[in-house]
Amino acid sequence: MDNLSQKTKKLVAHSIDVIKRGQSPDGGYVACPNFGQYTFCWYRDGSFTAHAMSVMGETASATQFHDWAARTALANAHFARECISRANRGEPIDTKRILRTRYPLTEPHADDDWPNFQLDGFGTWLWAAIDHLRRSKDAQAAARWRPALDLVAEYLAALWRLPNHDCWEENGDRVNITTLVALYGGLNAYALHTNSAFASAAAHNIRTEILARGVCNGHLRKFVDEGCEVDAALIGAAVPYALFDVQNPIMSATAEKIERDLRRGGVHRYATDSYYGGGEWILLTAWLGWHYAAAGNTPAAQNCLDWIVNQADDNLELPEQVAQNLIVPEKLPEWQARWGEVAKPLLWSHAQFLILWQALNKM
Repeated sequence: MDNLSQKTKKLVAHSIDVIKRGQSPDGGYVACPNFGQYTFCWYRDGSFTAHAMSVMGETASATQFHDWAARTALANAHFARECISRANRGEPIDTKRILRTRYPLTEPHADDDWPNFQLDGFGTWLWAAIDHLRRSKDAQAAARWRPALDLVAEYLAALWRLPNHDCWEENGDRVNITTLVALYGGLNAYALHTNSAFASAAAHNIRTEILARGVCNGHLRKFVDEGCEVDAALIGAAVPYALFDVQNPIMSATAEKIERDLRRGGVHRYATDSYYGGGEWILLTAWLGWHYAAAGNTPAAQNCLDWIVNQADDNLELPEQVAQNLIVPEKLPEWQARWGEVAKPLLWSHAQFLILWQALNKM
C-alpha cells in the first residue's frame, strides 16, 4: 500500500472519529468545535454529516441527529405555522419569526443578527432523513419523525418562492437556484415517501421554475433570471437532490462549467468569492467527486479524493478551505484578523470526504 493509500485509510477512520466527537449528547453536530462562529448546528451541514454517518454504517449517530432535528423543528412549530399562514394569505413574513437554520448546542438560543432564513437546510434535511429511513428501515424512527417531516414539507411548499439566504448564507434578497434545487430534492423525497399530493405539486412547480428561469446557455445559473454565473453547489442538482439524472444535458453542462470556471486543484464556491480570500473548498471538491462517481467517471472522482487527502494536516484534520489559488488574496488577512484562522476541523469537510470515499468503495 502506497503512502497516499495509507493516509486515505487513516483519514477515513479519523473523519468518523471527528464527527462522533463533534456530536452533542442531544444529537446535533457542531459545525466546527473550535471556530467561534461555527460552534452551532446547522440543518444543512448536520444533514450532510448525518448522511455520511448513515452510508458509513454509523446508523446510531445518524439516527440521533435526525431525532435532534425533528425535536428542534417541532419545538419551533409555532414559527413555521405562522409563516405558512402568512404566506398562504400573501402577506410578508417576519424573518425573525421563522424556522431558524442554526442552533446552539450548549445553551439556550438567543436572538442574534445571523442570517437564519435559509430554506435549503430544511430541504436537505427532508432528503437526508428520508434517505436514512430507507437505508435503516427503522419504523420507530419513521413514526417519531413523521410530524416534523410533515411540518417542514408544508413550510417549504408554502415559502419556496420567497427570496432567502443561500447555502453560503449570502444573497438573502434573491431567489437562489442552489436553494431551489435543495427544496426540490427534499419535497420530492417527501412526496415519494408519503404519497403527498401537495409536496409532489410543489416539487413539480419548483422544477418548472428552475427550467424556465434558472438555465443559461444550457447550464444552471446561480440566480433566477440573472446572469450566467455558476455556483459550485449547483452540482447537487443531480447528486443528491435528483432534479436531474447525472447524464442529463443540463447537468452535464453545469458540471463542465463548474470544472472549467471554479476548479484549479480544488473547487471554489463561485468566481467572485472573497471569503478568506476565496480559497478552494474541501467539501465542494468532494461533492464534485461524488457527482463524478455517480456518473461512472471513476478516475475523475479518485482525483478529487486524492486532492482532499493531500490537504489533511499532520493530525489528519480537514479545514473548510485551503489558501491555494486565492481569488482575492488581499482579503485573507482581513478575515484572519476578524475571525482567526480558517475553521478546522470542519465536520462537513470530513463528512463529504466520507461520502465520496464510500461512493468509490461501495461499502
